[in-house]
Amino acid sequence: MRRTGPDAPPTPGPSPEGSGTAARPAIGWSDLRGARVGLWGLRTEGAANLRRLRTMGVVPVVVDDHPAAPVFGGLRVLSGDAGLDALASCEVVVKSPGISRHGAPVGALVDAGVAVAGGLGLWLEEADRSRVVCVTGTKGKSTTVALAGHLLVGLGHRAMVGGNLGLPPWDPEVGTDFDFWVVETSSFQATDVASSPPVVAVTSLAPDHLDWHGSVEAYYADKLSLCTQPGAVLTIADASSEPLRRHARLLGPQVWWVAEGDPQLDGPWTAALALPGRHSHRDALIARACLIGLGIEEAADDALLGAAAEGFTPLEHRFRLIGEVGGVEFVDDSLSTNVLPTLAALDALRGRPVALLVGGQDRGIDYGPLAAAIGTREEETFVVTLPAAGPRIGQAVRAASGRAEVAAHEDLLGATRAAFGWARARRGGAVPVVLLSPAAPSFGQFRDYRERAEAFAAAMRSCAGGRAGAVEAPDDPQ
Repeated sequence: MRRTGPDAPPTPGPSPEGSGTAARPAIGWSDLRGARVGLWGLRTEGAANLRRLRTMGVVPVVVDDHPAAPVFGGLRVLSGDAGLDALASCEVVVKSPGISRHGAPVGALVDAGVAVAGGLGLWLEEADRSRVVCVTGTKGKSTTVALAGHLLVGLGHRAMVGGNLGLPPWDPEVGTDFDFWVVETSSFQATDVASSPPVVAVTSLAPDHLDWHGSVEAYYADKLSLCTQPGAVLTIADASSEPLRRHARLLGPQVWWVAEGDPQLDGPWTAALALPGRHSHRDALIARACLIGLGIEEAADDALLGAAAEGFTPLEHRFRLIGEVGGVEFVDDSLSTNVLPTLAALDALRGRPVALLVGGQDRGIDYGPLAAAIGTREEETFVVTLPAAGPRIGQAVRAASGRAEVAAHEDLLGATRAAFGWARARRGGAVPVVLLSPAAPSFGQFRDYRERAEAFAAAMRSCAGGRAGAVEAPDDPQ
């Protein structure tokens, strides 16, 4: 194991440039009683924040930049200049993660003396952080969190899995009767955290969310800031990630580099998880390291862990075989919203012809690494691009001068049908695959990645006249 004593006292490193640390108030939920509180943002976390405030008897000012209705939870919703003026009159503003801490409106509130907080930061200030692990990363964090929670429950512990995945741990609907909390933490949420748990895991690192963070380096600093806040002791990190290696200075006082073949982590116990691809295998090893970091003694026993691993259900829309039509398999990886998971999906399908459906909201990330990987594939590859990032992706793939064919479509139905036609013509050897792994968010054409996945499944059915062969289990399509 490559680390130095997890029981050593924390030695927080310097605040990384661009991490927004100065704007993070070290206050907890209970500090909001009797205060003038603004609630900014009304999506999943905003609704949880309102429920929490109500249990405390706090009636907040409610603001949303694009309200779905004029009233939310019985409270009038303000927006625009009126909303910002109302927030400026508050002592504390609890914002949703989607509101950038780097934006001018947040900066103006902080300059005016308003404490701008996030739900996760408020919760961590009062939680028993020795029983919490926060998991972040550009890709792999959702699977790692789900795996860690499953293993904890299988070993007989009461575990809450939430945060960016599922419900926030401070939501009154979740309850408090848990032994451990495994919290998926986005780069947005990380900027709201003033105190970290002793154990933090980072599954990967690559450019993403540049519109929110402002630059690649600011994104890296924000995401990794969990590793250096007061209380941070041990960072569990993917040893195969070159960007993580290059930014090791931001990983805190102690780092456990997790690699395949690690005798303390790897072994036959992972077979019970039935996860496809090397990336999923690494996620499982990181999950085990999280349990060891939390002090779970049973996690060191291969036999016990193998039994605990039984029955794991992979995440929906993360590299799942959803059906077969005429000798062509369809794989749903709609949860892929950046380049890394798409690279992992292509790696898991080595040796097979792939028709890749890629594109979505354009956040300005570099698609060069994806184009390079496609260009070096030995297998036949057909890249079907979708708006709005599609033109940039197509241009990058063509410039890579590989064997891949490229076509553009304006909608997912047409793209899926074109991909199916190409794949069907390649039957006879390795089973061809139509892979939805967009490497981009769904926003613009779909409400979220779930709706995009539903549209993909409907398009698959249309390829067979509504008679696509269903797949009941998420089998490895290799």
